[in-house]
Amino acid sequence: MNIALYEEDFYCWISDNVQYLRENKLSEIDVEHIAEELESMGKSQQHALISRLSILLMHLLKWQYQPQRRSRSWELTLIEQRHEIVELLEESPSLKHDIDIKIAKSYQKSLIKAERETGIRYTNFPSVCPYLLTQILDDSFYPLENLDM
Repeated sequence: MNIALYEEDFYCWISDNVQYLRENKLSEIDVEHIAEELESMGKSQQHALISRLSILLMHLLKWQYQPQRRSRSWELTLIEQRHEIVELLEESPSLKHDIDIKIAKSYQKSLIKAERETGIRYTNFPSVCPYLLTQILDDSFYPLENLDM
C-alpha cells in the first residue's frame, strides 16, 4: 500500500485501490483515506442538494415577489433545479433524511440571494420557508404574487 501516492497522484491512487478491491487484495487498500473520501462524497451530495434547493427557493421567491419581472429564464431555472434535485434524491434516497432541516438551511441561504437579486430586504420575505416540499418539487407549482408587499 502506497499512502504517499494519495498525496502525489490522486487518480493513480484511486486506480490502484480500485484494482486492489477487485482483486480482493484487502491488505493493500488505503482504508483510512478511502474512508475519508467516501465521507467527503456523502457531504458533497448534501452540499449539492442544499445548493440546488437554495437556488430553487430564491427563484420561487423572485417569482412570487417580483411578478412584473418574471421571465422564461426564471422558469427554466425552476424547471432545471427541480429536475436536478429529483435526480439527486432518486440516486441517493437517504438524502431525504432530515429534508425539512435541509430545506430550512437552504431557505436561509436563499433569502440573501433573493435580496441580492431583487433589491428586496431579506427581512421582508417570510422568515421560514413558505413552500412545502411537494410544492418545491412540483413542476406545475408557481407561487402567486405576494400582495402583502
